[in-house]
Amino acid sequence: MTHEISNKRLTIDYLGSLFMSSSKLNLSRESQSQIVQGRIYLEEKIKSSDSPIYGINTGFGSLYNISISAENLEKLQYNLIVSHACGMGDLVPVEIARMILFLKIQSLSYGHSGVTLEVVNRLIDMYNEGVMPVIYTQGSLGASGDLAPLAHLALPLLGLGEVYYLGKRMSASEVLEKLNWQPLHLRAKEGLALLNGTQFIQGYALHIAIRAKEISKKSNQIAALSIDAFDGRIEPFDALVGEVRPHAGHIQTSMEIRELLEGSEIIKQAKEHVQDPYSFRCIPQVHGASLETLNYFTSVLEIEINSVTDNPNIFIAEDKIISAGNFHAQPLSLPLDFLSIALAEWGSISERRTYLLISGQRSLPLYLAANPGLNSGFMIAQYTAASIVSQNKQYATPASIDSIVSSNGQEDHVSMGANAATKCLKIVENVERILGIEAMTACQALDFRKSTKTSPRNMELYNQLRQKVKFIEDDVIMFTQLNASVESMFNH
Repeated sequence: MTHEISNKRLTIDYLGSLFMSSSKLNLSRESQSQIVQGRIYLEEKIKSSDSPIYGINTGFGSLYNISISAENLEKLQYNLIVSHACGMGDLVPVEIARMILFLKIQSLSYGHSGVTLEVVNRLIDMYNEGVMPVIYTQGSLGASGDLAPLAHLALPLLGLGEVYYLGKRMSASEVLEKLNWQPLHLRAKEGLALLNGTQFIQGYALHIAIRAKEISKKSNQIAALSIDAFDGRIEPFDALVGEVRPHAGHIQTSMEIRELLEGSEIIKQAKEHVQDPYSFRCIPQVHGASLETLNYFTSVLEIEINSVTDNPNIFIAEDKIISAGNFHAQPLSLPLDFLSIALAEWGSISERRTYLLISGQRSLPLYLAANPGLNSGFMIAQYTAASIVSQNKQYATPASIDSIVSSNGQEDHVSMGANAATKCLKIVENVERILGIEAMTACQALDFRKSTKTSPRNMELYNQLRQKVKFIEDDVIMFTQLNASVESMFNH
């Protein structure tokens, strides 16, 4: 299969499918023409004008007022990349590095960045041959682009840095030799175009959006399982409740829960209790609000992944080269922080349902232990969920409210979008764990209600988990069971 890089609008759903496949990339004729025409225009401008053009014949950042002679323009781009490759910390997962590489190709393909076709084709070759750059999570301020991470993406073009290839971490020079590729000699503006941009944040955000969508789906499925496990009531999910407070997320969540519980004998049986605690009764309001936040986040992200985010930008028809601020990641940083809070809430309410399921209420044994006292059952599984929920509260503290002056005051307000992105992914991973604990707890509780049947949809999820995690009669080493439950719910 082949994906054609073009001006066609990309969606998160489409890219999710693309990255699950082994599709190769190629450039549409339209994109090739845009890139070539942009480069021709830029080179003519350089030849015909002695005026300073930021990053093309000047220094970078606060060095913008230093002119660079024509014979040093290539050296300027080389120096830019090697000096900016200051990444530290954890390694970016390979699957996210692949997304970052793709998104950089897409952004350069619009012809507003002034790079040569040779550079874009080499990036495409890297993607198609599975040569993924080794990138580090720390170093970007989320303004002036993701400079340090994207410098590491660009190093292999020069035969420098490291890459992943054939399942191994190798020096880029070794891989270039294996593939008979010559290191590129970057021309004016090309290094800056590679380093400017929000593709590091975009790659993380795209990965997060795909997993958050699955969390939204699974949180409702697992909650429906818990509702029957706790002998909960159906009334809070009545469509009439949503009609008088018509938030779209509420309405969608209630509808999904009703469908998931369709055919359940437990939900239809007479209840001794008049109402349920908030973590059950307010699922439409809480899950629904998080769903709406996710929908807002994805709408912003889809604008970003179809945009040009480097600087300066070339506009041929208007005969302009404009130095502005499209590299500033505030449009992503704020929604990432918002999504972090929404994700943390999916986890917070899930842990409360787990707590209630082990609390010994509604004819369920304390800690869901078959023989309480001799066995501790699920007592400490809830501790673990509570610990993770607490950690999420720390990760959900907004990164976007911080800004540290850099580049000698020239870059005096930054988004910290990269930090917002990397910690949001930590919350995603944590929420999957919390929901995995709830799913395992709910299945254990349902096994104490075998005299009454749950819904067919609930049984599908129950059977899915029971393939990996069996009913716990006597105490076992729990961490293996918890991990197996998470894997059964979220198989990445």
